[in-house]
Amino acid sequence: MKIAIAGGHGQIALLLARQLTDAGHQAIGIVRNPAHVADVEQTGATAVVADLEQLDDDDLALRLRGVDAVVFAAGAGPGSGAERKLSVDRDGAVVLADAAVRSGIERYVMISAMGADTYDATRAVVPAQDEDAVFQVYLRAKAEADANLRARRLRWTIVRPGGLLDTPPQGTVTVGRTVPRGSIPRADVAAVVMHALLDDTAVGVQFEVTSGDTPIPAALAALG
Repeated sequence: MKIAIAGGHGQIALLLARQLTDAGHQAIGIVRNPAHVADVEQTGATAVVADLEQLDDDDLALRLRGVDAVVFAAGAGPGSGAERKLSVDRDGAVVLADAAVRSGIERYVMISAMGADTYDATRAVVPAQDEDAVFQVYLRAKAEADANLRARRLRWTIVRPGGLLDTPPQGTVTVGRTVPRGSIPRADVAAVVMHALLDDTAVGVQFEVTSGDTPIPAALAALG
């Protein structure tokens, strides 16, 4: 498969690119900053410089020619303001979906956030004035991006991981529409995405995921 990863310089994205290329597939990391190209290429992936906040879906679609599936792993990141939570975490995901449709790409995997639908609407407004309010905007952005994807006639999967860790992967998880609060290594999130793509599982399913006792392929297969 040839898989494009938006937010290609993120930690999960780099891990995913390495896992895909090690498995013999082609990965394309979409990055905004040209300085990040070398890091993407070190994983064995190809880097494409494209700013999701600046491109329209037509321009992005041109860069997705020949791609079989897309993954949204982008995010405004720590320290960014409420406005960029919406322009990257929400609007970037929508632009990627629009471009996928224009390119005839049916498979889309979204990396979202646990509890995205529980945001406080009274605080998730722009401009947000404090750290908690910015976090509420972030959850709103993720929830609205997920809702946009669910409404499309794409073969989508929405992955909502718990707290992210930089520890070694376990290869076993707990999944469900909702699961108790917990954490998960970033490498296991990447593996969840990879197996969903390569095994063609969890299509049309939104689920939360934390570390657990079930091997990743079996956990995803049980979701449908």
